[in-house]
Amino acid sequence: MERGLEPARQWIRKADNDLLDADNNLCSERIPFDTVCFHGQQAAEKCLKAVFVFRQQPYPLTHDLLWLLEQVLELFPRAEDLREDLILLMPYAVEARYPDDTVPLTCEDAKEARAATGRVYDWVRYACPDLFR
Repeated sequence: MERGLEPARQWIRKADNDLLDADNNLCSERIPFDTVCFHGQQAAEKCLKAVFVFRQQPYPLTHDLLWLLEQVLELFPRAEDLREDLILLMPYAVEARYPDDTVPLTCEDAKEARAATGRVYDWVRYACPDLFR
């Protein structure tokens, strides 16, 4: 597992791609709400993992955003500000990807997920500005 500034930037670039997928889908005539929510969750996860890589810590192999948050809190206590957004995004890691989802997602869900992801992204940009230079 490679660590440091450039590998962490690669994680951010992958998160950028997930955000681009979400944004492009939100502009579609026919919006796949589940896809927007999934890519939002993925972008948030990659942003958090970039923090580990940047701080030269091993990143956990998990989609559990709250578990990732608990680990990030050891490095950045102010990351607590992300908790509500991560709670919102958590279900989209797995549940939104499969057809047995019992609650259909809406445009409002997709927009909320995208906004939450934006706040996570902005927090990482504030906490680790070198990743974005």
